[in-house]
Amino acid sequence: MRYLFYAALILFGLYLVRRLQGVNKMPSSLVKEKIDAGATIIDVRTPEEFRDGAYPGAINIPVSSLGARLGEIPKSKPVVLYCASGARSSSAARAMKQAGFADVVNAGGLGDMP
Repeated sequence: MRYLFYAALILFGLYLVRRLQGVNKMPSSLVKEKIDAGATIIDVRTPEEFRDGAYPGAINIPVSSLGARLGEIPKSKPVVLYCASGARSSSAARAMKQAGFADVVNAGGLGDMP
């Protein structure tokens, strides 16, 4: 019985870690399709991280100021979000969908970008 409890606890812990790492990210092939279709690419990392290197054509809107800057993002185009690991971009994608953006994807981290 104890074995089942510990196994369930470990599985739950793995689930939480994967959620925080942005596992619900879009496969890079689909991210590329969105970019090729003219998506707005948003880097939700800090300005310091953005200055250290960013995806070509990306706009820096840190996740901490995303809510105040949603008006800068066109709702008529797909939106591709990324950060360092996929956790912040996952959070940003949820917030944007709740704000009425229909075509928003979490690309994961900068290293996951096509």
